[in-house]
Amino acid sequence: MMVDDELLNIEMTQALLEQAGYRQFVSTHEPETAILTMRAKPPSVLLLDLSMPKVDGMEILDAMRADPVLCHIPVIVMTSTTDALVKLQALSKGAMDFLQKPVDPSELTLRIRNTLAATAYRDALAHHDPLTGLPNKLRYIQALRSGLAAAAADDYPGALLHVGIDDFSAIHDALGRVAVDHLLKRIGKRLANCVETEAEADGSLSNERGSPTLFRVDGGEFAIFIPCLYNVEMAAGFISKVLEAATTGFNSGGAQEILVTCSIGVAVFPDDGLDPDVLMINAELALRHARESGRQSYEFFSPDLNKRAVNKLSMGADLRRAFSRDELELLYQPRIDAVSGKLMGAESVVRWKPPSGRQLQGDSLLELAATSEMSLVMVDWVFDQILQQTRAWRAAGYGIVHLGVNVSLKQLPLAQLMESVRNAIKAGLRPEFLCLELHEASTLHSRQEEVESLVGLKQMGVRLALDHFGAGQSSLIHLRRYPIDEIKVDPLFFDKIEENKDNAAIVTAMIAMARSLGLTFVATGITATAQLAFLKAQQCDQCQGSLFDEPMGAGEFALKWLPHKARWLSFRG
Repeated sequence: MMVDDELLNIEMTQALLEQAGYRQFVSTHEPETAILTMRAKPPSVLLLDLSMPKVDGMEILDAMRADPVLCHIPVIVMTSTTDALVKLQALSKGAMDFLQKPVDPSELTLRIRNTLAATAYRDALAHHDPLTGLPNKLRYIQALRSGLAAAAADDYPGALLHVGIDDFSAIHDALGRVAVDHLLKRIGKRLANCVETEAEADGSLSNERGSPTLFRVDGGEFAIFIPCLYNVEMAAGFISKVLEAATTGFNSGGAQEILVTCSIGVAVFPDDGLDPDVLMINAELALRHARESGRQSYEFFSPDLNKRAVNKLSMGADLRRAFSRDELELLYQPRIDAVSGKLMGAESVVRWKPPSGRQLQGDSLLELAATSEMSLVMVDWVFDQILQQTRAWRAAGYGIVHLGVNVSLKQLPLAQLMESVRNAIKAGLRPEFLCLELHEASTLHSRQEEVESLVGLKQMGVRLALDHFGAGQSSLIHLRRYPIDEIKVDPLFFDKIEENKDNAAIVTAMIAMARSLGLTFVATGITATAQLAFLKAQQCDQCQGSLFDEPMGAGEFALKWLPHKARWLSFRG
């Protein structure tokens, strides 16, 4: 912005700056309007003439210095005076630099460039912690205000995590400032890697509204702002990762290494408030309670939310032990030819009944495995169970059909899935009977390596299905881009389909689409004969649901559904 009572000076300066690449130029030749203009849109730098009628440059400098926003705007004074006292007076009022009129064009552009660079450096220092390089408390408050305003406008929840080093004062007193600075750098880097991994991997806390962001707040404390948290239980797995990342052995040069841990306080908005100060206080209170309950722990400000998240983490720990305690069982739910009623395959369903809790199976158990970082372990266990069971069925004279295995692409990278399938095949699992039912297909972004991975799975001989098709997790793009064999359409499309004309039209169109693409159409969640009658009329391929049978143990499934050698039938998927 330029303030000069001579309009010709303004026009010449603007022309010079535009030629140098500066396009956003605001000016006024009426100095009495300068303050109002700057308040409406504060400029990055101000070019100010001193000698002007009505309001001179010194008065403008005084007004800017008294304004909490305008006082930070760098000012370059453009004047024809050579009086040293005038320059000293302008410097005392906040001017940063001087240009002698008439202004040399090259000098003008260089002064502006250097001034803007110095301002950018000053802003970086003002908004970043000099020790760790992380955004500081000022940035934290700004991000919190902006995030809360957006959350209030669109009505969605989020969370604050205050992460504090346990016994920080004692560590500081014992090790001294230099060693503690090294410790803070290390923990800051570990936490940053944890948060960045969550954001880059499109984790459960990253979405279109943003990703978790880490800040250095005070002393031994950091903060993580989660702008959008659709489900509070989703934070349980992330909290576990943060606690692990913040735990480190540290040796300040002495012979003995100490174990440094952190605790976490969590405040959730809007439940715990929408005011930044209130939320930060609540997160601090939760952190204090976490520290009082012991090292390396966490607390939610809301007792109810705390109970739910604690239960999630506790169940995750129990699930890890469930594999060695033989508490899991693999069930099988039949898939039926919609027209003939013949068995075409089965979906494998994992069931777990913890000794001290309610039974979990299917999607709810897969979600728990995901938040407990047990997805790969779960898939490997299912492959092993299927291998053992199919061997037992063949030994007893039973035929084998396609067996579906649920896989969450959000929690299990394709590279790991390929390796797991490859190992299962090497162990003896027959790939022609294996169908991978892929959840969270929305995490696929049509990258070449994803296509190659799925083609590689196909080349191993397994079938690929998109599960929950049509429910936002998968789309037509995936059918065009990836080598899919079948779509398992979400149950919501079949709810009262005999009455719901919209659903009926959509299902009819999807069946026709699947047929034209050579895909197997599987209707899931079928519970009523009216649904089956509609699907038969539309010549649907296969159906699955409680109308035909609930998931059942391997023995019952074989006796009830599998063909025996004495009555051998030919089944084709």
